[in-house]
Amino acid sequence: MTQTPLDREEYIEQTYFFRNYRERLEDAIPSQVVLSTIYEEILATTKLPMAIDFLKGELMLTGRISDGMQKLSHYFTPFQTYIMKNAEDDKSKFDQKIALKILEREAKYRTESPSSAGMFIYQFECISRNRLGYHHGLEAISRDTQYNTDWSEWIRKLKQQLGSVDFSDLIYLRSQHFVDEQCKKPGNAEFQPRFPVLFSSQDGRIAKANHNRDPLYMFAALQRQLGYPEVPRNQPQTGKSVFHPALEARLHKIEARLQLIDSELKGNLDLNQFLVKDTRLDNLDSH
Repeated sequence: MTQTPLDREEYIEQTYFFRNYRERLEDAIPSQVVLSTIYEEILATTKLPMAIDFLKGELMLTGRISDGMQKLSHYFTPFQTYIMKNAEDDKSKFDQKIALKILEREAKYRTESPSSAGMFIYQFECISRNRLGYHHGLEAISRDTQYNTDWSEWIRKLKQQLGSVDFSDLIYLRSQHFVDEQCKKPGNAEFQPRFPVLFSSQDGRIAKANHNRDPLYMFAALQRQLGYPEVPRNQPQTGKSVFHPALEARLHKIEARLQLIDSELKGNLDLNQFLVKDTRLDNLDSH
């Protein structure tokens, strides 16, 4: 089915859904339990509760919610489905919690009257930073309702241009800044670009300033200067155990027992370490 833009309240509820889904997974709550309860918290005037109920059924049937998202192509965007599909791929190292955070920030940006340039930069950095594949990723992005025909055609052409042309140049050549610079040249005041202008003058200036540099620097500059959403990244867990405290305590006990067995087999088990010293005898000796 052809997807149509959703109302703002749908994206507000999507933001809530993706955020709470991720947080409850971090609390070790199974996905089936999350989907069975969270749909009751969603605003009933939106279509999201019905979508979540359908996703729950697909999860029970196939073990993946991305299959359900793909069947609900009139509600979830191809990019949203592509992100979750990669997160649920058995061979992928892409973390599902990062995927949900990506979808949360994308849905939140849609509630803020997003620009097509800002949405594209965010989505492109998501597939680039997480190495999700440009060919299928750009195809999914191009079918988003955020983009008109000019945008969709340009995004599809990127699949052939990436790698041969600097990415910052691709943005600069489609920006208003490029047109303004051409018009300033002597005898070129009536310059008309051959292709539709997609990016603003500010986008173009930042892109030109990052010529032949790592595109990640350009993404960061666009986020700082123009308020584009920041792409979530894995944060190193410092000082935090990867196991539940009760499980970690049990593992320590098992490790201690294994050390005792190993010492006994080697014949160097010292029983003195298990003797309990009676402090009362020390007190009598002191008197």
